[in-house]
Amino acid sequence: MAILKEGKAGVPVAEVCRKHGICSPTCYPWKSKYSGATVSDLTRLHELEVEKAQLKRMYADLALENAAIKDVLTKKF
Repeated sequence: MAILKEGKAGVPVAEVCRKHGICSPTCYPWKSKYSGATVSDLTRLHELEVEKAQLKRMYADLALENAAIKDVLTKKF
């Protein structure tokens, strides 16, 4: 957010990027993605991304367990 605020304040993008150690092609997607967001919006977005990652791991674990159970049940004794 601080980087985007500096850009809105009129500081050239190249100077802001050099100051913060990022390349300018990185700055433009951030600007298009986060330009109207507030800090609370970004905090909520991060929380949702963490929750999504947890749900993906849970689904992968359950899918693997389900496949293993199906494999055991289909084996003929």
